[in-house]
Amino acid sequence: MQGLRYAGPYFTEGSNTVTAASPHPVGTRSASKPAVRLAGLLYLVIILSGLSAEFVFRGPLLSSGDATTTIDAIAASMGMFRAGLVGDVVMLLADIALALVFFALLSDRAPILALSAMVFRLMQATVIAASLVLLAAVPGLVTKNQQDLVLAAVQAHAGGYDLGLILFGVNCFLMALIFLKVTALPRMISIGIAAAGVVYITGGLLRLTAPDWLVVFQPAYLICILAEVALCLWLLITGRL
Repeated sequence: MQGLRYAGPYFTEGSNTVTAASPHPVGTRSASKPAVRLAGLLYLVIILSGLSAEFVFRGPLLSSGDATTTIDAIAASMGMFRAGLVGDVVMLLADIALALVFFALLSDRAPILALSAMVFRLMQATVIAASLVLLAAVPGLVTKNQQDLVLAAVQAHAGGYDLGLILFGVNCFLMALIFLKVTALPRMISIGIAAAGVVYITGGLLRLTAPDWLVVFQPAYLICILAEVALCLWLLITGRL
């Protein structure tokens, strides 16, 4: 990324300028690739840190649903729990950066859609960050053996996280429209991102209206993982958007 600078909807490298409206800069056909690959790298950070925080560090400690068992598990593995919090913070920072990079790359080609997508992605990050505050209070509550408050904080965080994913689901729809209309992204990946949006919105609404159905619905999130990994790899490997 040495020599690459952001200037409004442009990325400049040396004397070459890359506009979001054109996949190729003046003077070279590859100068836009670093910006697109930056988006892919940020997406990879989001995927790895998000999945690690939820399923590797935090998930095993919160799987019982019983207050006493949960408190004992967190108290015995406080470092693992805090590592999950750090993973969430890394994911949020990468998510905010990716929202800005995507907007810079796409704003000239689809200005209204690109702006709307950025707003919904940033709103998602805001909601998830707010819910993370609740989770950050859990170690202190565990130390004081506040069983009911621990479960309440964990459940409130889960609800806030899924509310954020509803907003991200809207972002997925908007990004899929942009991808289909004005980018070189394969149609199958674009459709996969739209399908991921359906999953995120449905899962979030189930959390709010029919939480007992969430266990049955969980396998659908595999669609999200596959679609977003495919998008991430396309951006990283091809450098085209």
